[in-house]
Amino acid sequence: MPSGPIEKMHTQLATPVDYHLPIGGKHLPMNPFLGRQLSLRTSGAIHCVACGATTKKSFSQGYCYRCFTRLAQCDLCILKPETCHYHLGTCREPEWGEQHCMIPHYVYLANSSGIKVGITRTSQVPTRWIDQGATQAMPMLKVRTRHQSGLLETALKRYVADTTNWRVMLKGEAPNIDLRAQRDALLAGIHDDIRAVNDQFGEAVVDVLDEPVVDISYPVLSYPSKIRSFNLDKTPEASGQLQGIKGQYLMLDTGVINLRKYTGYYLTVSAD
Repeated sequence: MPSGPIEKMHTQLATPVDYHLPIGGKHLPMNPFLGRQLSLRTSGAIHCVACGATTKKSFSQGYCYRCFTRLAQCDLCILKPETCHYHLGTCREPEWGEQHCMIPHYVYLANSSGIKVGITRTSQVPTRWIDQGATQAMPMLKVRTRHQSGLLETALKRYVADTTNWRVMLKGEAPNIDLRAQRDALLAGIHDDIRAVNDQFGEAVVDVLDEPVVDISYPVLSYPSKIRSFNLDKTPEASGQLQGIKGQYLMLDTGVINLRKYTGYYLTVSAD
């Protein structure tokens, strides 16, 4: 079975979602392991996903400390895009910002552990929704930059959450929500905020969308009744029968593991 540094699982929207784990430069199909005994063991080595250097500790899901403190993709404004400082000339990497932040973004509604609001680059649909374990999702606004999407997300957070309760998400399918009705109510609530963004950045930078709801199903045999999480930094092996995959989590009958958390870790995967 393969060994090497891993990345977060790659996904393809299908019924159910198709998962592949990048490991050691190869892509390991994960859906065929459902119902089988699976083991993931770390050697203890961690390789920075940016520079490739070996690091004793991972920062921001896979970076060494040097890259964590220097790269724009690790700056606080990635988590809080409303604090973008590109226009002040203080972006850590202006070219990176132009390629990843100064491009169209969606503001979306999703149903993962309940209704939530989020933002993503247009190229990351539906990957972003799958990574969060959403069973329903729908873009509601389109803007020209990440900063603008962050301002509107902040306005929407007055009414709905912007985070997923991962424990609730892993315990089963969230009840269906009428996302279109929710969108209409939320648009009415942030009418003045949309106008303020248009006034600040120019006429009609905010596009109000009328998109269909995307339904997403996951490869799950059974959901856990209790959530026990593996920690590879404390116990180097996670093993058990694979019961399901949702978001970036493997659900074993012995516990769950968030593979995205271990990006850059050197793992060996084996199955019976």
